[in-house]
Amino acid sequence: MTTDIAFLAIAEAQQLYHWLPAALELARRPDMRVSILSPSDQILDLVASYDPAGYLARVRLRRPPSRPDSLFRQPSRLATLLLNYCTIARFPTLVTTEISSAWLRCVPGFRSRLILIKHGAGDREGGYKKRHADFDLTLVAGEKDRRRMIDRGLCAPENVAVGGYPKFELKAPRQRYFYNDDPVLLYNPHFDPALSSWVNHGPAMLAALETLEGWNVIIAPHTKLARKVPPIVSSAPHIRIDMGSRHSIDMSYTMSADVYLGDVSSQVYEYLLHPRPCIFLNLDHRDGSTDAFAHWRLGQVIDSPDALPAALAQANILQPGFVALQEAAMQQSIDLSPVPASVRQADLIQNFALTQNSPKSAA
Repeated sequence: MTTDIAFLAIAEAQQLYHWLPAALELARRPDMRVSILSPSDQILDLVASYDPAGYLARVRLRRPPSRPDSLFRQPSRLATLLLNYCTIARFPTLVTTEISSAWLRCVPGFRSRLILIKHGAGDREGGYKKRHADFDLTLVAGEKDRRRMIDRGLCAPENVAVGGYPKFELKAPRQRYFYNDDPVLLYNPHFDPALSSWVNHGPAMLAALETLEGWNVIIAPHTKLARKVPPIVSSAPHIRIDMGSRHSIDMSYTMSADVYLGDVSSQVYEYLLHPRPCIFLNLDHRDGSTDAFAHWRLGQVIDSPDALPAALAQANILQPGFVALQEAAMQQSIDLSPVPASVRQADLIQNFALTQNSPKSAA
């Protein structure tokens, strides 16, 4: 008997890497039929680029009125869910990385089981919403996030499991982006104005990076920042700016950088897959002792763009003192089991789907 599982790809492209490895692993297994549902041809094409054998069934959902198709600007999730309800609801098991899909519970007669794959590492308080409690099973990257989901009453212990971080299995190799051998600094500002070094200090940061000597610089903010600020532009030959491309989401830059410069993004864990120097920006003089700024223990913290050259000059000298902290942070946040995360997630999803003999009644 074939088991049908659908992955809802209604979020922006950066979330795709957190569910695609598990979808591919499931689709290769006997008696498993895996469908990818998306209103975006670009998203479905990106999926296809990782699935040359065509294991996945790609289903183009009806697209609500919106801007032109884009990897990073998808139509309203709620409108997409309602417009395609009949197509979506026929699948007994739905997997997603965004919590908007929990609104399906409000439709009378909805009976599908919902599985959430969280796409962060459990650092920001914004990663914990009431709607997280509406999922039948939640998969997280590490024990830290699992514990926090339980402590906040969003999951019972039996409904949340550690599945690892499958994005590592799709990581791009280290690449050369510049014509010289100068070391590469990756600047990754956050999109949240309450946390971002760019929103309030963009001109000063760009000036500091443009005048930096002996370094190549990749400016690759979180793709959501492009919705909040004008495009970042520079003619400096040692600066590469990426406001949203495949390179900005497939770990191309985190694998190719020699130093990470940022705020509080969980992308730092993708960089720390191989421990290297980090520099964090506290340009608004915030209290760094809270959990929101736990990353700041993993490298130097500077409070002025003018302090960047000196911090870079001693980054490699100071790095040995941060390695143990970086490795501990990774261990707490992302479970790096010898078993690939795609296999672990696929096992959890398949076992859940097979044990649910009758669909759950609508809540």
